[in-house]
Amino acid sequence: MELALITVKQVVVLFILIFAGFVCVKNKAVKMEGKKAFSDLLLYLIVPAMVINSYMMEFNIDILHNLLKAFELSILLLLIGLFITLALTAKHKSPDLPIMRFACIFSNAAYMGFPLIQALFGSEGLLYASAFVTVYNILLWTAGYGIVSKKVHAKEVLRTIFTNPVLISVVAGLLIYLCQIPVPDIIKQPVSLVGNMNTPLAMIIAGANLAQGNLLKSLQNKRLYLICSVKLILYPLVGLAALWLLHLEFHIAFTVFIGMACPAGASAIMFAERYGKDAKYASEIFVVTTVLSAVSIPVLSVLAIRLLGAA
Repeated sequence: MELALITVKQVVVLFILIFAGFVCVKNKAVKMEGKKAFSDLLLYLIVPAMVINSYMMEFNIDILHNLLKAFELSILLLLIGLFITLALTAKHKSPDLPIMRFACIFSNAAYMGFPLIQALFGSEGLLYASAFVTVYNILLWTAGYGIVSKKVHAKEVLRTIFTNPVLISVVAGLLIYLCQIPVPDIIKQPVSLVGNMNTPLAMIIAGANLAQGNLLKSLQNKRLYLICSVKLILYPLVGLAALWLLHLEFHIAFTVFIGMACPAGASAIMFAERYGKDAKYASEIFVVTTVLSAVSIPVLSVLAIRLLGAA
């Protein structure tokens, strides 16, 4: 019950930070032109620093086994989510179908999941979360890319995967961890300080994204609630059932579960803009799923703690 209360508290903290970003943009204390610079800073410096910092620990064979298990689980559960989404939308003929599918499959796991996992489980939890986000990014630029663009250019996909800052940081972190490469304090301290910026900046950016749209109008769009029910309820519950049946170590299972339970990611907006889809619709999905996740994540987390903790 203590962990459940901590989870609820941390979700509240995250949404206070999101609200701060929302207010700053609405009051024009922060201009929207600056959001892209903040996002780039987060993607190319802060998240990689946080990931690398999480791997700077003494080698432990049990943690390595758990990390490999986290990779396996991430592959399994993300493929389950892909299958569920494609099956449920097989007969859907809307022109918004690619964005609907993309938003249901791909969550805000890095920006929203990382801060929550870090608060709950520290560096070890971030190791397992990095496994989920690694698999997530590979699937994003293969299946996700194909869903939205309707075509797949192998060279572009491979180039994007191998130049992704998060994936590069995971590889670098693994090398440091597996080879036990000594990192001097003069390097370790700034990496740690920069990585610690992830939670506040990621949430402030999420708030800025919410401020871009009409929040009340988006919440009145009834057709979005079907997507929300799949993304925030059905998908996490099916994944939770699979995790419960597998009887896994709690920290690994719960970390992967949080990645699944996160709301739709802002990447849906980026892909919509890039490939000529309805970016406004993608923004509305992001807004509504993010707002509703303030309720769904704590409720599902309490259920997950009871089920997975007893496994």
